[in-house]
Amino acid sequence: MSEKKNREDSTVGRNNPGRDAIGAAMRFITSITGSDFAQKYDLQPKIDRVVYQSTKSGFKTLGAANRQFKKIAGSGKPERPAAEAQAAADAAAEEKAKKLFDLTPTEDQQMIVETVKEFAESRLRETAYQSDHDATPPENLVSEASELGVTMINVPEAYEGIATGEDVTTNALVAEALSYGDMGLALAVLAPAGVAATLTAHGSDSQQKTYLPAFAGEDVPAAAVVLAEPRPLFDAKAPETTAKREGDSLVLNGVKSFVPNAGAAELFVVGVELEGKPALVIVESDTEGLHVEADPSMGLRGAAMGRVVLKDVKVPVENILGGAERSAQEREEAYLDVLRRSRLGWAALAMGTCQAVLDYVIPYVNERQAFGEPISHRQAVAFMVADIKIELDGLRMITLRGASRADQGRGFAREAALAKTFATEKGMKIGSDGVQLLGGHGFTKEHPVERWYRNLRAIGVAEGVIVL
Repeated sequence: MSEKKNREDSTVGRNNPGRDAIGAAMRFITSITGSDFAQKYDLQPKIDRVVYQSTKSGFKTLGAANRQFKKIAGSGKPERPAAEAQAAADAAAEEKAKKLFDLTPTEDQQMIVETVKEFAESRLRETAYQSDHDATPPENLVSEASELGVTMINVPEAYEGIATGEDVTTNALVAEALSYGDMGLALAVLAPAGVAATLTAHGSDSQQKTYLPAFAGEDVPAAAVVLAEPRPLFDAKAPETTAKREGDSLVLNGVKSFVPNAGAAELFVVGVELEGKPALVIVESDTEGLHVEADPSMGLRGAAMGRVVLKDVKVPVENILGGAERSAQEREEAYLDVLRRSRLGWAALAMGTCQAVLDYVIPYVNERQAFGEPISHRQAVAFMVADIKIELDGLRMITLRGASRADQGRGFAREAALAKTFATEKGMKIGSDGVQLLGGHGFTKEHPVERWYRNLRAIGVAEGVIVL
């Protein structure tokens, strides 16, 4: 059986951060205190409680092996905020037609994004260099982010969340805002939100009641949806990790890679091959036969990437996402929907990092002097900066179009594939151009652009090859 000590030690460079996180987190919590957003979703009591507890004793987190998820039997239909929102949109044809073309964030989305971006610019960017060096995120980072509602936007109101049914677009905007600070740390923050979104979209009533309340609380568990595998030309639609039925149990075998914050994770949603079709299975981290290995990478080092090794891991058949009674076709449809959402998420992460590159190089080329004038006066430099902006706008349009279609219940497989492909190609080019525009400085760690370039390289690796 995997032990807490082994999982903690498996993450390379696991050290406590040197700075106190309370002041930074308090700044962002108080930014929404008394706002219309807090009043609309009845967040004020929670904010007051967090402020009190923070000033009294600081933020605290529990160890990964200490939490016990109490299984709760389902007695009704699972919560599906997205389905309710889509039904309302269908009843209002004129409003639906408007949404096809209007990608302007709502007032609530804009407020969330502004708060999250402020958090990213100060807290994430401030700790990104050290986290990249240590290959681990700050200890309380997920807890701090959860107080901003990063996870709650994926949890239905029935479980104390604030899901509205337009959560794919909101998640894309939040991912963009967080990665503006640092993509690696953004991935560590967003991984639990991805699990909450998956449970909300496809979990059974029992699974939602068992796990979702934890994702709306003050102590959000580290968790991740795990699809990638360490093999050449990995096709996410054909996982080699297997799940075989043995009576009332499933036996899982295989290796999963590219797992954010793997050493601290308490819950995984694992992509497997079940009865000839892809499916997702819920696995708690202390399950016997599950082991975590460190897998430090070129980029995304702040996310503490790792591998999950499954050797004869036995879980109840009810752990199939959506319940044991789901057909093979329904399991596959849920798997593909999660895969497509993941592709949009990676594209959104690229958007934020590319925007950070653009905002960094513009003042640099305007201030850097060569031959008695700013280097931005050189046509080659000016064109390179303009190209970054053009490609970034194209990436943003494709990604938000896919997210908008997903929120409307429309097919978005094509848009998700295009967004991921475009982010892979243009993201790496923008990162490379950013390094080039800084000249020799771009190759040093004095400037963050080299780290952003390494992070953008990861987009092409995530979730394998693109197959529609």
